[in-house]
Amino acid sequence: MSRGKAPSLQPEDYFERGLQPKIIEALKDTPVVCLLGPRQCGKSTLAARLEPSRLFVSLDDAAYLKLAQEDPQGFLAELPDEVTIDEVQRAPGLTLAIKRSVDHDRRPGRYILTGSANLLQLPTLADSLAGRMETLQLHPLTESEKARSEGLFLKKWLAGEIQPKVVGSQAPKSSTLPVRLLLGGYPEACRRSLSRAQDWLRQYLQSIIERDIQDVAKVKDSADLASLMELLAERTATLLNISELAGTLKRSRATVENHLAILEKLFLVRRLPAWHQNATKRAVRTPKIHLCDSGLAAALTHLEADDWLTERPRFGHLLESFIVQQLIAQASWSHPQLRFWHYRDKDKNEVDCVITRGQKVWGVEVKLSQSVSLDDAKGLRRLAGYAKNSFQSGVVFYDGHDILTLGDPRFLAVPISMLWEL
Repeated sequence: MSRGKAPSLQPEDYFERGLQPKIIEALKDTPVVCLLGPRQCGKSTLAARLEPSRLFVSLDDAAYLKLAQEDPQGFLAELPDEVTIDEVQRAPGLTLAIKRSVDHDRRPGRYILTGSANLLQLPTLADSLAGRMETLQLHPLTESEKARSEGLFLKKWLAGEIQPKVVGSQAPKSSTLPVRLLLGGYPEACRRSLSRAQDWLRQYLQSIIERDIQDVAKVKDSADLASLMELLAERTATLLNISELAGTLKRSRATVENHLAILEKLFLVRRLPAWHQNATKRAVRTPKIHLCDSGLAAALTHLEADDWLTERPRFGHLLESFIVQQLIAQASWSHPQLRFWHYRDKDKNEVDCVITRGQKVWGVEVKLSQSVSLDDAKGLRRLAGYAKNSFQSGVVFYDGHDILTLGDPRFLAVPISMLWEL
C-alpha cells in the first residue's frame, strides 16, 4: 500500500495543543490511542505532527475507505505495525480487525485512530476495544491555545492557587470578548476575518449534515438536523425543553431526541446534566443544552460584533457556553476525571457550571459585565450550603481585571481573561 499523505502543516499557523502530552503518554503504554473530536478541530494535524514518519491513512480517501469497508482484515494486513488511521468511524468493521491484530501483538503505540463521531456511543461499533484502547477528546481550540499559553487556570484554581489581586484603576477599554465569542475555536475559522469565519462556520455545518450524518445513523431528512441546530443555537445555555423543540419543529419528541443524540455524537452540542444531592429536593433535574463552539452558535443565529451593546442577553448565553467549553477543554489535559454539571433550584437560584471530583464540589458563575457585586455570588452561596463540607470554592467570571473576594474567601470574582493568560 502506498503511503498516505499527511495534512500539510504551516509551522507559523500551527497551534500547540494542550492534549499533546497526554497522547504521547498514552502511546507509551497502550496499543491503541483514539483521538475523538468534531471535524476540523485539528485531530488529523495533531496526529500527523506527533510522529511525522508514521504512515497516515485517511478513510476520507475513497479507495482506502472502500477496501476498509469491504475487507477490513485485508486492509489492516497491508499496513505496517504502527499506523495512524484517520476518520475511523467511516469503517465500523475495522475496529474488530484492529482488536484481533492487537490481541496478537499488544505492543504499545501501534495504532493512532481519529474519529469525528463518538465511537463509544455508536451502535455499529458494539465490539469495542475495551482494555486495548485509550480514548482522548480533542476540542476546538481554546483561547489559551490560540494565545499560545499553557492554559493553567483550571489546574491552579482547583489547587487553591488563585488569590485576590487588585491591579488598580485602569482606563476603560473595549472588550475583546465579542470577537473571541464570534470566532469560536475551529482552526480554519480562526485564520479568517470575522465575516469570513462566520460564512465558513455555516458551510461547515452544512457539509457535516450532508456528509457525516450517515456515519452515525440513518436519517430520513437531514434538513431536520439543520433546523434543530439553529433552534439549539438560539437556546444555548438554557434548560433543555424537548417538548418545546418538538412543537416548534412539528416533529415527535422521539424524533427530536434521536436527532439531538446524533448531534451529540458529532460533538456539536452537549447536554450539561443537573447537579443534585438527595438533600437538595428543590433542585431542578433538567439538563442544560450548550453548543460546543460559540462561533458556530453565533453564525447560526447571525449574531454580530455590532450587536454587543444591544443584544446583551444573547451574548450572555453565548458567553456561558463559551466558558463551559473552555473549562471542559482545559480539563481534558489537566483533570480528565472531572465531571461537569449545572445547578438550578425551584427558587431560581442557579450556578452556571458545577464541577465535581469524587465528593468535592466547585462552582462557576458567568457575568458579561465589567463589574461584580456580592449578589453575583448568590447561587454559589446556595450551592455551598447544599454541598456543605464537600464545597471547595467558587468563581464568578467577569470582564474585568481584578481578582476580588465576594464576601467569603471561598468566592472569588475572576477576570475571564485568566482562562488564556495563565
